[in-house]
Amino acid sequence: MKAWLLCILCVFSLGAQAVTLADLQQRFGEQPVLRAEFAQQRSISGMARPLKSSGELLISQQKGLWWAQRQPFPLTLLLDDRRMVQTLAGQAPQVVTADNNPQMFQFNRLLTALFHADSQALEQNFALQFSDLGSERWRLVLKPKTTPLDRLFKSITLHGGEFLETIDIDDLQGDATHIRFFNQRTRPAALTAEERQRFAS
Repeated sequence: MKAWLLCILCVFSLGAQAVTLADLQQRFGEQPVLRAEFAQQRSISGMARPLKSSGELLISQQKGLWWAQRQPFPLTLLLDDRRMVQTLAGQAPQVVTADNNPQMFQFNRLLTALFHADSQALEQNFALQFSDLGSERWRLVLKPKTTPLDRLFKSITLHGGEFLETIDIDDLQGDATHIRFFNQRTRPAALTAEERQRFAS
């Protein structure tokens, strides 16, 4: 009887083990490729209606981040370790590097750190508050501690489970941005030929 009880308690304790930021970083680090769709809503102080946009994204551990807005107009953002390339339909691509715009490049590099739950990269710029919400749910609140981020944002809050599901950004101008991610997929584990082409531009 005692042996059975001990086994049950052990199973329960393993199942109820709290999620940590280190667990999250390891989990995300084991996803070489992540595909998802997003819906973004931005509420701007003084505007009656929020701005809405939607599209898809692709994250590769080796290649970087590809973000494609489809609505209300096409816009593509490509981000890797060397550059950030923004392309609007009908316009020449705009290239940002650490040399020609270090602050913008630093900010956009944070996007990759957010999706990877890269605690080392995030701790350089934010005070982190991680909470285990139970049932494999979690919340991570980022409070800026370096300039220029502390002059732009009050906080950035991430929620999720197996994947990052929402990002809420509150800035010092009273504006708020909510981004929801859905239809996350990690298969196939390698980039397809078409996906590799996106990073070749």
